[in-house]
Amino acid sequence: MKPLLEVRDLVTGFGSTRVVDGVSFRIAAGETYALLGESGCGKSMTALSLMRLLPDGGRVVSGGVQLGEIDVLALPERDMRRVRGGQMAMIFQEPMLALNPVIKVGAQIGEALSLHRGLAGQAARDAARALLDAVGVPDASRRLDSYPFELSGGLRQRVMIAMALAGEPRLLIADEPTTALDVTIQAQVLDVLRRLKAERQMGMLLITHDLGVVAENADRVGVMYAGELVEEGARDAFFASPQHPYSRMLFEALPRPGDSGRLTTIPGQVPPLDGTLVGCRFAPRCPHAVARCRSESPDWQAMGGQRVRCHLAGTLPAGQERAVTAQTTALAAQPLLQVEGLKVHFPIRRGLIQRTVGHVRAVDGVSLDIQAGRTLALVGESGCGKTTVGKALLRLIEPTAGNIVLGGESITARNAPSLRRQAQMVFQDPYSSLNPRMRVADILLEGMDALRVGNAPQRRDAVAQLLRQVGLPDDAGGRYPHAFSGGQRQRIAIARALAVSPRLVICDEPTSALDVSVQAQILNLLKDLQNDLGLAYLFITHNLAVVEYLAHEVAVMYLGRIVERGAAADVLRAPRHPYTQALVSAVPRIEPHAGEGIIRLAGDQPSPLNPPDGCHFHPRCPHASAVCRQSYPGQTDLHNGHRVRCHWVAEQEFSARSMN
Repeated sequence: MKPLLEVRDLVTGFGSTRVVDGVSFRIAAGETYALLGESGCGKSMTALSLMRLLPDGGRVVSGGVQLGEIDVLALPERDMRRVRGGQMAMIFQEPMLALNPVIKVGAQIGEALSLHRGLAGQAARDAARALLDAVGVPDASRRLDSYPFELSGGLRQRVMIAMALAGEPRLLIADEPTTALDVTIQAQVLDVLRRLKAERQMGMLLITHDLGVVAENADRVGVMYAGELVEEGARDAFFASPQHPYSRMLFEALPRPGDSGRLTTIPGQVPPLDGTLVGCRFAPRCPHAVARCRSESPDWQAMGGQRVRCHLAGTLPAGQERAVTAQTTALAAQPLLQVEGLKVHFPIRRGLIQRTVGHVRAVDGVSLDIQAGRTLALVGESGCGKTTVGKALLRLIEPTAGNIVLGGESITARNAPSLRRQAQMVFQDPYSSLNPRMRVADILLEGMDALRVGNAPQRRDAVAQLLRQVGLPDDAGGRYPHAFSGGQRQRIAIARALAVSPRLVICDEPTSALDVSVQAQILNLLKDLQNDLGLAYLFITHNLAVVEYLAHEVAVMYLGRIVERGAAADVLRAPRHPYTQALVSAVPRIEPHAGEGIIRLAGDQPSPLNPPDGCHFHPRCPHASAVCRQSYPGQTDLHNGHRVRCHWVAEQEFSARSMN
């Protein structure tokens, strides 16, 4: 059968630099082809080449792209505009950047409907509403008149999908469609894509670095490295036995359930493509490389249902098991951090005199504690108040109510600056949180100078030690943040937090959107620092696979309140609250049949401006009863410190104890 899309020896360049170098693959109608690889491997450039949307200076040097009967690269731009969006469409990685912030959602979808289907007026509005309904946007009629900034990340991503489907394309290119989304929203978005693909028999090119997403959605897999495809095969064959050393090391870098040993990391980085590349491009980072690998570029070899570009294919040893180490034990009986009844309510003001008309209850009565040398993970969907908790603990945001005790001393507005030395924060986006006009050494010195840590010579010595401690080269101090990769910038952010020798570090999504190999490096670093320095971590994240690897305890947050808390093994392997069960079930796994039993939550998280009466989760809960709508549940103690706030669980526990 003739493929829907055939890419032959595609070469894309910027000047003399080949960012895509001889890539070939096929996609059939109704098939999902996943393109895997680290950042900088050329995945997105491949997709932009197919769409002919390359940035300034980029051009397709050679090769062929055949979409059905259409020779895509031979079309004049006027005809390509009809193909782009009509025959093949693209979901971009960041919907907030791809959507026009000053045009309403309905008008943006209507533009695609007008161009590709000739619809206008009420007919276009009806079609746009039907598209939003199809991708699962609640209250679609109202959302048509919303601006993108009024929508959550998950809703914006679904609007992007609706726009891409407006022209009824035969091929859909999804570039990291779930990056940085909560696991529940990710599951909903992927469900939408699978359903629409099956209904319309679309082909799909799925670009991602998440192996779990690939395992649950792809039919075939291509692994890309430094502009080249290095392995390709059917999904089942690939996950059963990856053949290329690069593919194997990506698998080994994943956190595994029950594994607390060091993660395997890939040394070095993807090589820059502006130089002369000789031999196998992965050879400088490959633990199995021989002399031939460094001098001769490998050809494709067939390996059963796969093909691989590796001189050593079929002769590589089996992967080694990681050494499992015991979790760090508590270093003190008295908690380092104690939080009781923390509330952060933001006033809503309107009118000429800015009268307060309501409050956004971002954090609404959170209590937690962390012991020295331990990690508490705070998890939940975006908008539940996790980051606000972290900032309120440091009084970067002033709490409305509650008591915060750090190291036995209560934190107030008056003494907060003096206690900053005991607690520091690593922010989610290091590029935004690092001053681009300051050299790294000055960034590290800034906190020490402000808090008067040591004298000038001691501070300079401390900078050199910090750089070594986080695994950065000695000359890093003289460079600016833009000269580093994402993973290295995160190391700089960690070094800045450690510069004043804190006892508590609040980590806000420190591995969000990082490649799996870079994520492994950061997780190993955090665990090493905790073991060496006895640090306590409040680890804010929505990546539950990372939580199971790093955390000792887990607190699950929903709409400003903690609904379940306990040891990481108890909460993640035997969750009791319906919300926690949905979060855990939605995590993409690479194990076979990982997609079975996923709990789909109805709707989106309610607004903290007007939370539901009773249990906040009851509008989405499959077990909700009359009492859930009337009163907020009290705490139910299960065992070993495992605590849940849920009427349904309380009733189950009461019944079980009555029978005993």
